[in-house]
Amino acid sequence: MLEVRGLQARYGDAQALWGVDLDVADGELVCLVGPNGAGKTTLVQTVAGLHRAAAGSVRMDGVELTRIPGHRVCDHGVATVPEGRRVFANLTVRDNLLLGAYRRAARRVYRSTEEEVYGLFPRLRERAGQLAGSLSGGEQQMLAIGRGLMAKPRLLLLDEPSLGLAPVVVDEVFDALAEVTSRGMGVLVVEQDVERALEACSRGYLLLEGRIVTSGTTTDLRETAEVRQRVLGL
Repeated sequence: MLEVRGLQARYGDAQALWGVDLDVADGELVCLVGPNGAGKTTLVQTVAGLHRAAAGSVRMDGVELTRIPGHRVCDHGVATVPEGRRVFANLTVRDNLLLGAYRRAARRVYRSTEEEVYGLFPRLRERAGQLAGSLSGGEQQMLAIGRGLMAKPRLLLLDEPSLGLAPVVVDEVFDALAEVTSRGMGVLVVEQDVERALEACSRGYLLLEGRIVTSGTTTDLRETAEVRQRVLGL
């Protein structure tokens, strides 16, 4: 599904990504871990078309995404849940969800998709008429994920979904991600809670200073010297 090859990204003269290779298949929950400043958010934003690639390839089902406008990437099955949630605080929960279904294909089935989101996060149904800004941090994260799912993506990109959340809410979030991958969706998650990411995901990549230095099953990654020393601090 997603194939990233030789991806490079820059901010002016500063190189942020150096020849990154990465894959996500249908039904896979894949994590991207690394210390702060490694380039994880840049990688997600470049895949999503929010940051322009300097070189390399990002393909979704064979379609080269680096050659199309950023606002059209979602049309090819990619949705992003940004760091910090970024819900529309002055709109209701339901209106936030409906904004996620702006793609023509998503609009046609928005009612059934909305029910699927409420099935994953029942609290959103309870608060459907409430302003998003009045929700707790965990509920806003559920809303941000739900809004992404409303676009009917085949690939969901999440940037730091557990940031600032209580452990019990983090469990709910990862349970929901496991459910959507069981239905065939691919998920790439950037996660600062490395232990939780390695526990929940099937495969992972370690990004250091803009380069993928190791990858593999999360069981194998946990035992590598790079992950233990640079990320887990062991």
